[in-house]
Amino acid sequence: MFTGIIEELGTIRRMTSSPKGARVEVTAGTILSDARLGDSIAVNGVCLTVVDQGPDWFAADVSEETLRRTSLKQMRIGTRVNLERPLTPASRLGGHIVQGHVDGIGEFVEARPSGEGWVVRVRFPKDLGRYIVEKGSIAVDGISLTVASLGDDYFEIAIIPHTWKMTNLGSLDRGAAVNLEVDVIAKYVERMMQAHTSESGRKLTIEGLTEMGY
Repeated sequence: MFTGIIEELGTIRRMTSSPKGARVEVTAGTILSDARLGDSIAVNGVCLTVVDQGPDWFAADVSEETLRRTSLKQMRIGTRVNLERPLTPASRLGGHIVQGHVDGIGEFVEARPSGEGWVVRVRFPKDLGRYIVEKGSIAVDGISLTVASLGDDYFEIAIIPHTWKMTNLGSLDRGAAVNLEVDVIAKYVERMMQAHTSESGRKLTIEGLTEMGY
């Protein structure tokens, strides 16, 4: 479990393909201070397991499924990536609940200056639209962000200078693929509503919730 508060930028130093996926090696500093074999690290929002490490790098195996569902398949040597260690019981939840399970791949459309910061536009896959709401949370390449405005197939987020500096957003080109993870609470609510409809034979509505005391 993560919060989407990026700890540092790492760099892809090696990508090795295999018949069942790939192994990625990432240079890092801060997150390696207490990293051990078997630990989880979020790389651009993808939860990976440390399988090897050195003084300034770690390696993780990436399954074929993960390559298919995320932007990791497009990583190249020198690509900058967002890194975050998982929560501990004493951690502050500075962002929102991020699982490191990517829901889809979005497209980095543009970043335009706004005051001292930036406004970033991201295009999302159609099937994720129902989970994205204005002022709601979304993780973009593992970064916990708030949706500032919403269109039919895109959302915009306001980026402060600190986030711009500490993440990979400033290095993305137009059209770049980004990993998207929607708020998991929305998915649970949808599933419970579907189950209720199936069991009761009637659709869950605002009126029905009011009758039940919600």
